[in-house]
Amino acid sequence: MSASQIPPATAVPGDDVPTLLVKIFGKDRPGITAGLFDTLAAYSVDVVDIEQVVTRGRITLCALVTAPSPAEGSTGTAEGDLRATVHSWAESMSLQAEIISGRGDNRPRGTGRSHVTVLGHPLTAETTAAIAAAITATGGNIDRIFRLAKYPVTAVEFAVSGAQTASLRSVLAPEAAQLGVDIAVVAAGLQRRAQRLVVMDVDSTLIQDEVIELFAAHAGCEAEVAEVTAAAMRGELDFEQSLHARVELLGGLDASVVEAVRKEVRLTPGARTLVRTLKRLGYQVGVVSGGFTQVTDALQEELGLDFASANTLEIIDGKLTGRVTGEIVDRAGKARLLRSFAQQAGVPLAQTVAIGDGANDLDMLNTAGLGVAFNAKPVVREAAHTAVNVPFLDTVLYLLGITREEVEAAETHVG
Repeated sequence: MSASQIPPATAVPGDDVPTLLVKIFGKDRPGITAGLFDTLAAYSVDVVDIEQVVTRGRITLCALVTAPSPAEGSTGTAEGDLRATVHSWAESMSLQAEIISGRGDNRPRGTGRSHVTVLGHPLTAETTAAIAAAITATGGNIDRIFRLAKYPVTAVEFAVSGAQTASLRSVLAPEAAQLGVDIAVVAAGLQRRAQRLVVMDVDSTLIQDEVIELFAAHAGCEAEVAEVTAAAMRGELDFEQSLHARVELLGGLDASVVEAVRKEVRLTPGARTLVRTLKRLGYQVGVVSGGFTQVTDALQEELGLDFASANTLEIIDGKLTGRVTGEIVDRAGKARLLRSFAQQAGVPLAQTVAIGDGANDLDMLNTAGLGVAFNAKPVVREAAHTAVNVPFLDTVLYLLGITREEVEAAETHVG
């Protein structure tokens, strides 16, 4: 179509133009949508809006169309004829029809648009009512609700207008904690579909283990190391000091223990699916860890990660010395590395996602466009943009608007 053939903007129905909302309900089967519009085509109406939903085999099809003009020489009204014809067609298809007269299109959506993603296990009616009421209390309007996943959690997305993203987040975060569900609020817009960078912590996030505790088990000092680790993750100890104290306990271990620890590492459920799906979508994925390159390098190779940075255990003459080499990856270091990875990837910080569980992840979570606390300590859950409290790392995909069906479709095409 050439520019001269494009209909002028004035062709869009205004508020004073008569329109009909045609609603069809019933058992879904192929041909319903085509049949309805074939029926409407006889009246030369223009389609203004369409919405179709199928739930448990039942279809709800809504079509907003311009009211028909009277046919030349007709003795009846064109709208009356259209109504009768649509009802007759619906009856022949064992469907129900409702036609509502009005004027114009949908009312303009309010300024401020957000996606509110809710993860429930299960998602109850009481919870849904509370979330909807909280959205309304902020001045927001729910324009659309869409299910993203039915397992391993129920994930639904609310498209909300009329409220600022920050206001929604501040209201819904405490609501989520009280209701026992996970809620993420992100701004709507093209940036949600843009290429992103996802950076994760490793210990107790990408993997189920604390790597230093795996090393400690081989050194026979697991209990001592675990206590220092727990205190550091609660924010009670300086990370760098605690790291040196724990690594010192590993001095004298044979370097062969590195390979043994690598084999003991367990990926978090959904980790492989998360990374593989993100990579297929063109995202770049990295890890930053207060653990050790002796493990993260292997994970980078196994999962095809774009970036990886961690501390390095010093090994001399085939033995761990009890020291680390190079610059320490601590709380501030993780945020610095996120910025560095984003610059290398050519991705604005606003389009980065950070995932972590401990206090030393907080700077990174707050630096990212979206910070996700994954099965995190209370101090981290309270400070992050959103929290995920189910043991499946791939549920983070739902926060990005990726559905379970899309994930499964990608999985069936694994090479």
